[in-house]
Amino acid sequence: MTDLSSARLQVMWNRLLAVVEEQGQILIRAAFSPIVRECGDISAGIFDVNGRMMAQAVTGTPGHINTMAEAVMALRARFAVQDMQPGDIYMTNDPWLASGHLNDFLLLMPAFKEDRVVGFTSCTSHLVDLGGLGMGPEGSDIYDEGLLIPPCKLVDGGEINTLLMDIVRANSREPIANEGDIYALIACCEAGAARLVGMMDEFGLDDLDALSDFIIDTSLRGTIAAIAEVPNGVYTNMLCVDGYEAEIELHGTLTITDEALHLDFTGTSDCSDKGINVPLNYATAYAVFAMRCIIGNDIPNNAGSLAPFTVSGPPGCILNAQHPAPVAMRHTLGQMTPDLVLGCLCQAVPDRVPAEGASCMFDLPLRHTAEAARTGGRLFAVELVHNGGTGARPGADGLSATAYPSGVYGSQVEITEAVAPVIIWRRELRADSGGAGQYRGGLGQRIEMTSAIDQPFLVFLSLERLKNPARGRAGGLPGAPGRVQVTGRAEDVPGKGELRVAPGERLIFQTPGGGGFGPPQARDDVALARDLTCGIVSPAGAKVYGDVA
Repeated sequence: MTDLSSARLQVMWNRLLAVVEEQGQILIRAAFSPIVRECGDISAGIFDVNGRMMAQAVTGTPGHINTMAEAVMALRARFAVQDMQPGDIYMTNDPWLASGHLNDFLLLMPAFKEDRVVGFTSCTSHLVDLGGLGMGPEGSDIYDEGLLIPPCKLVDGGEINTLLMDIVRANSREPIANEGDIYALIACCEAGAARLVGMMDEFGLDDLDALSDFIIDTSLRGTIAAIAEVPNGVYTNMLCVDGYEAEIELHGTLTITDEALHLDFTGTSDCSDKGINVPLNYATAYAVFAMRCIIGNDIPNNAGSLAPFTVSGPPGCILNAQHPAPVAMRHTLGQMTPDLVLGCLCQAVPDRVPAEGASCMFDLPLRHTAEAARTGGRLFAVELVHNGGTGARPGADGLSATAYPSGVYGSQVEITEAVAPVIIWRRELRADSGGAGQYRGGLGQRIEMTSAIDQPFLVFLSLERLKNPARGRAGGLPGAPGRVQVTGRAEDVPGKGELRVAPGERLIFQTPGGGGFGPPQARDDVALARDLTCGIVSPAGAKVYGDVA
């Protein structure tokens, strides 16, 4: 038996954090799809034998990490440990179990030591295309949106399920990329299991029980202590978002006690007919992430630090969509829930909460048209991700073109042009897009692209903040709304639906800016001069601050 002093347990905890980060990097480096390889749309984690998350990679998204924490518990309950054997890997993309839509595959692998299951490794990543109508809001139910795989064995005793792989390839417009991404997920699990068992051998551990209890209990105590610093109460907020057929109201009631926070979505609009509905697991992932950003944010994410935060919502509301509602673009509203939560928390701790930001990433799935498939044109499917500005913070400006809350980095110009027949003509920050304030909101971006060949392409839009920009806080002004245009067309393009871009037309999309914090007149002359010099604001935009005649 090894020495299990708190100092030694802390060293082992730190080693686990290194193991999960290595897992995440292996997944990113081995992946085929740019949204994984370049944008980091993943999660990776280590779990104890009971399915409790002990550690997660810093690289990754809240939508993957926090849903993974619950999904592993569900899969652990579904498959008997005594039936598992070395080399087994389980998989599902069920939106209500995994990560909210079909394109995210979640894998779970038992780690064996001396013929016993001692823990689990798990990971999630985004696959670019699963057939159906693809990534877009046009599906009428989950069956329109692609291939759903219930929990099953992807690898059985080290042998890949070739029939399952054949089915995935046969149901995708990007079969090679999908296959490569699945093998990257397998490599991630295998590396995590090997490193976990290697760590146990190094420290003389026969099981993870004591280490898991130490991590979870320590994190839980620290989180409860952080909650105790927040005033008890019931705080409410409402966020009006663009929606699809009509504007949607997101309601949140946050109840804070000495030891816990609970968010309830009662009052939120009903589900949409389009695929912007959100399973509760995904809405919970981002809502809890927002709470953790303000409360106990220095405590690592694991089963202990997550336990005091709970979320509920009426079944059938748009943040608790029920099967078989269409959910392909669930991030459109799911990534708005942090602003909903922060609007509650700012009433309790106003000096710690930033203004609203762009929040929902500008996700642009592109693919070939139907006639290209019929006439031998270039076939492709790719998903571009770009971000707007974050809200200004108490004491600091917002961050420009930053992936908050998604954590999914912006797509790179060179990579996009290498994998899809498009040309990116411009990608730059938008002057004047950050909300004015004592602290300025982060800037959005302006991006322009055309087809690189004599062939149109399709864009599937499900964007937010075109009608309802990010609101400022404490007297700060709102950020600029997003905008989508096509040259030669008189009207702006709506933020939802299918868009056809013909050869010679230029698609122009501008991501939203973050809201400002504090009254604009309080911004000092040095900061304003820097803004003008850097092109963050124009002379016309600076007039908002009252410093330019």
